[in-house]
Amino acid sequence: MRHIVILLLLATAACNNAGNSANNANNKLPVSIVNNPHTANGIDPVAAAKKPTLDFKDTLHDFGLMHEGETVTYAFEYTNNGKSPLIISAAIVSCGCTVPNYPKDPIEPGKTVNMEVSFNSAGKSGHQEKSVTIHDNTLRGEHMLYIKADVAKANP
Repeated sequence: MRHIVILLLLATAACNNAGNSANNANNKLPVSIVNNPHTANGIDPVAAAKKPTLDFKDTLHDFGLMHEGETVTYAFEYTNNGKSPLIISAAIVSCGCTVPNYPKDPIEPGKTVNMEVSFNSAGKSGHQEKSVTIHDNTLRGEHMLYIKADVAKANP
């Protein structure tokens, strides 16, 4: 009897997992927007010309003088001047005090959007420089943003 119960539980779990896999497949980005111009012979210029771009208005922002404990945010403006949708797959920060916020959906060609970067100066003092490494589907595949600030130590 115990073996029958275990088999029923396994069958139910398998059915639930199959349903979840089907749902996950529907939430994935379409394969048609993936365009890899790298070949065994180098870069295919036709495929490269179809790639999106990630063109920032500026890549460095100086918050200037601020007080320890303050949180500040800057919106880095960027445009996809390429020929296909831009996908940002990740934005990795150099410190947990820095938080990027960016669109998770593909950015269509010609569209301009913002990536907000927040800096929390709690526990920081002196000159601070932080970076955000962006992973994307452009020909370069990686872009960098930088923020800096001079943090005045809080009075005890």
